[in-house]
Amino acid sequence: MGKGGSLCHSVLRKILLSYTYVAIWIFLSFTVIVYNKYILDKKMYNWPFPISLTIMHMSFCASLAFLLINVFKFVEPVSMSSHLYLSSVVPIGALYSLGLWFSNSAYIYLSVSFIQMLKALMPVAVYSIGVLLKKEPFKPNTMLNMLSISLGVAIAAYGEARFDTWGVILQLGAVAFEATRLVIIQILLTSKGITLNPITLNPMDLPVFLLVGKTSALTMNVAGVVKDWLLIAFSWSVIKDTVTPINLFGYGLAFLGVAYYNHSKLQALKVKEAQKTTTEAGEEAGRLLKDTQGQETGTSNTESQN
Repeated sequence: MGKGGSLCHSVLRKILLSYTYVAIWIFLSFTVIVYNKYILDKKMYNWPFPISLTIMHMSFCASLAFLLINVFKFVEPVSMSSHLYLSSVVPIGALYSLGLWFSNSAYIYLSVSFIQMLKALMPVAVYSIGVLLKKEPFKPNTMLNMLSISLGVAIAAYGEARFDTWGVILQLGAVAFEATRLVIIQILLTSKGITLNPITLNPMDLPVFLLVGKTSALTMNVAGVVKDWLLIAFSWSVIKDTVTPINLFGYGLAFLGVAYYNHSKLQALKVKEAQKTTTEAGEEAGRLLKDTQGQETGTSNTESQN
């Protein structure tokens, strides 16, 4: 009973932490997306230079990190080799910049609701790249799950009333850059032994690193579908974008895929925790047995000498 209660408590704690990271990320991402739409949309503020927003974003991140590390000395710089920096950190920064640029540019041509539908294609991109880089194991069931989510998104996109080819190309490019970046971050945080202090990150990036490091890049992107639903509802009710029944039907299918994925992930987590507990108990029993045998051997030797 005690072991079972401890196991459930451990699983519950991990679930709550994961959903906390998701909630923080959704709130910050939601706010940034709506603000960017307001600035770039031709019918609103009409600022036609999306790359300027990217430059300001990246400049702020770099300046804040420089001040915290080199001026105020809040934390020590992360120690890493030049090869690791060039092979992992530089590509992450480049992919981040390109993804922001392409994504911001898409807001000029597409509605918020349609952009979110296209973004929901990302789970397949992340999973495929993860398999290619050997970070995610290939599982036919998972691939079918990802394809079902994508099918729902495709159906939703079929009913789009405001379609622009160039805008779609830009957004799909942003999806590809972002998916690659997230997988590289996961490799950096989990496989290469790098631990980054959260204080070196700006508030928008912190939940991303926490979420990817504690779960996976795929989990983050599937959870992002929830954020997409919220943005679609906001786009329809406040910005007055057109949302058709076909859009809603397609997104309903996508949500079924997300629900199945979350269920599978939860079951896998329970199995992993149970195996970990069993292994630790076995190791402890082995140590106790070894100590007991050592004591008995020592006692026998003493009696023989007497």
